[in-house]
Amino acid sequence: MSIIIFGDLFSFPDGNAATNRVHTYAKGFIENGVNTYVICFASDYNTLGDGITNGIYYYHPFEHLKRNKYFLLRRWLKLKKHFRTIQLVREINRKDKVIAIISYSSLLQFQVFSVFLSKLIKSKIILECSEHPLKDYQNSFLRKIAGKPKVYIESKIYNGINCISQYLINFYEKRGVNQKKLFLVPSTVDPERFEIVHDSLLPFKYIAYCGSLTLQKDGVNILIESYNRIAVKYPDINLVLIGKEASEKEEILIKNLVTKLGLEKRIFFIGQISRERVPLYLINAIALALARPRSMQADAGFPSKLTEYLATGVPVVVTEVGEISVYLKDNKNAFIAEPDNIEAFADKLDFVLENYQYAHEVGLNGKELAKTVFNYNFQAKRMIDFINSL
Repeated sequence: MSIIIFGDLFSFPDGNAATNRVHTYAKGFIENGVNTYVICFASDYNTLGDGITNGIYYYHPFEHLKRNKYFLLRRWLKLKKHFRTIQLVREINRKDKVIAIISYSSLLQFQVFSVFLSKLIKSKIILECSEHPLKDYQNSFLRKIAGKPKVYIESKIYNGINCISQYLINFYEKRGVNQKKLFLVPSTVDPERFEIVHDSLLPFKYIAYCGSLTLQKDGVNILIESYNRIAVKYPDINLVLIGKEASEKEEILIKNLVTKLGLEKRIFFIGQISRERVPLYLINAIALALARPRSMQADAGFPSKLTEYLATGVPVVVTEVGEISVYLKDNKNAFIAEPDNIEAFADKLDFVLENYQYAHEVGLNGKELAKTVFNYNFQAKRMIDFINSL
């Protein structure tokens, strides 16, 4: 008995927030007696190939390392990956009966293909919904119009939909989706990744942020401005930014902001690091910060980096967006600031550093949430029960 996680929104075994969610799903399924296979469908030119990690088999059907200079050949190679995927899915099902395919994509053509695969092997098909379904359909009037039938079609062709927030459950219910098809799966985390002791990789105390260095999505500019308000008061505590910029434009804006504030010697850009090294930086931070602003994405989603922050037991400073306050309470298991407010976020950082013993206790309370509500094993068992109920 097995589950296939199939998508074009993540790479594997290293990658982004979606990759972390796939890891936790897969590990939880395996520990609950269901083998898991991950198929990365994006046309990424990489050297990873196929493999196995922590008992999770993963595949890259595209199989090419560099971009071909001929347009027609590039089209053929992308078509070819569809045939290899069909072959892969049939082979997996033949040796290890697939009970469900979890589809991880925002593209309608991909979703239709994933449904075709499920029909081919007679398995259930589940849509993974971790972001607002219409977030990529806001650029123009025509895009907004196109988004509506896309959401309607995807809600009809899937057996079930995993939603990361109650907001998304409500979104689909308002569009006539049967409540029995909708299943709330909050952000998931593997607490064991952070149950480690390791000397700090950096020779100074620091506040850390880990994720894509974005302005609109995660408010890295707000974090930098907030840190600037307290930097003089805490000359021995620096700010560390882990991850890469989402675009060249944002990289320029962020670097220019740091220069403008004169913080070149106080803010350190670590860049993108492997999944294995992330815990080493997070557990040794004095505080972990996420200044996410209000947005459609914030309303509908729940940041996976936040559950990783909580798993460390380090004090967490975060903004009150989306459903964060449903799970976290200010001064109880995290420190919650008003979003889009530099002064408010700076005040929370200052309070944590001024009252560190108390802040440490609050951080440990947050860690308990990572072990219970957000625990990957607990949520995986719930998902298996949901799949069996469909």
